[in-house]
Amino acid sequence: MLRVHFSELDLARLRMAVRPDALWETVLSFHRLRENRAETVYGKWRSEARNRLNGEARLLAPLIPSRGYFPDFLTPAEGVIGCDAAMSALRAISGERLHAELAGLPAARGLPGWIRDLAQGERRSLDRLISTLRAYHQAAVAPYWPHIQARIEADRVARGRALLDGGADGLLASLPPTMRWRAPVLEVDYPVDRDLWLRGRGLLLLPSFFCRGTPVTFRNPELTPVLVYPVEHARCGLVTRPEQRPAVASGPGSGAGPGSGAEAGAGSARTLGKLVGQTRSAVLLEVGGGCTTSELARRVGVSLASASQHASVLREAGLVHTLRQGSAVLHTLTPLGAALLRGGAPGERVFGLPAALPPVATSGRGPSGRG
Repeated sequence: MLRVHFSELDLARLRMAVRPDALWETVLSFHRLRENRAETVYGKWRSEARNRLNGEARLLAPLIPSRGYFPDFLTPAEGVIGCDAAMSALRAISGERLHAELAGLPAARGLPGWIRDLAQGERRSLDRLISTLRAYHQAAVAPYWPHIQARIEADRVARGRALLDGGADGLLASLPPTMRWRAPVLEVDYPVDRDLWLRGRGLLLLPSFFCRGTPVTFRNPELTPVLVYPVEHARCGLVTRPEQRPAVASGPGSGAGPGSGAEAGAGSARTLGKLVGQTRSAVLLEVGGGCTTSELARRVGVSLASASQHASVLREAGLVHTLRQGSAVLHTLTPLGAALLRGGAPGERVFGLPAALPPVATSGRGPSGRG
């Protein structure tokens, strides 16, 4: 178990990541890539990603074991800004840190030559690592980024509501069952027994699409504290980002002219109403900012049962994502639902219908836990 110790200052400095972290998702997806479970959450992604890769998995495997510790430097804080910023941060890592963290790998003596050179601060080896990580990210993570963002944003909406309703205590109490808030300590299911004292630095909560089971944090307690935890996976379309989108016309009707914004919005709403019905169109529009079933019923002016039914139909169509929060459920748009409200995003393809993750064990070693 991991015990995270908060002071009053730490509670005041508790925060949520504003978006997915490019390198945390990249590294954790590598764990999912090597699993051989027959499942619908990652199964289709795994098959597609393996087909796109070109030797990157073989190079990364010694650095990112299937279980246990992987070097902290692989997930710099700049990853939340984006892949390019994260790679720049990797390039600036000192040779001393590379040596110290690579020495913590369980098979340090049997590492390939280029990784042993990396541990000695060899810049060419660092360049090779960066190019390999970037190629892996482009093949396995980037095509699914809109879908990943939608999952993280749905979780952020849920945590934000918990924060507004109950402050920092409410936010911490709303986290998944693998984390239990017993003030002033957050107890976290974890592969090893350890304590993390925040000492006034606060804590960054980072929801992750590719994190499975137990949360993950840095091994080095001196680094800025971050706790990565898995988001809930429900049924919705897995939307990839195509390599190229058709060019958008700039003529009449394209939304590119003076005064066209409001007209296009109204036209899109009318067209959507013809497609799915006026009530269901109104439901989809109201879900746009995130809402519970009760709020949805009140905003649209229908019964609670009717609102629930409409949301269920839209969820089965891959337009709405539903996240359960205690006795309530929170609805948010999927990328496909958002594209439909915008009037359509050319070239998006929908794959598979991911189901919920298997039940999470409350003890034992997780597939990606850190020591």
